[in-house]
Amino acid sequence: MSVSISIVRGKGQITLPREVREAAHLEVGDPVEIEVTDEGSIVLRPKKLIDTSQAWFWTAEWQAGEREASEDIEAGRMDVFMSGEDFLESLEE
Repeated sequence: MSVSISIVRGKGQITLPREVREAAHLEVGDPVEIEVTDEGSIVLRPKKLIDTSQAWFWTAEWQAGEREASEDIEAGRMDVFMSGEDFLESLEE
């Protein structure tokens, strides 16, 4: 855990230090949830917005498959088919 200090400016604005933004993977326009605890601490939680129809793509399982596919493509472990018929024939082999 690291600690950073920022100064509250006009209109209640603060700047998150670069190392905090990088560690939290925050980018311009990202929403941040703000919670004030009973003890008075302020907790910031990055909230990435993903359309529900696209959420499947961001599951750990799907992302693992995407990484595997990218590695296979980079290593040349793939076949190219000139037609759907050629592809279907390869499945029968």
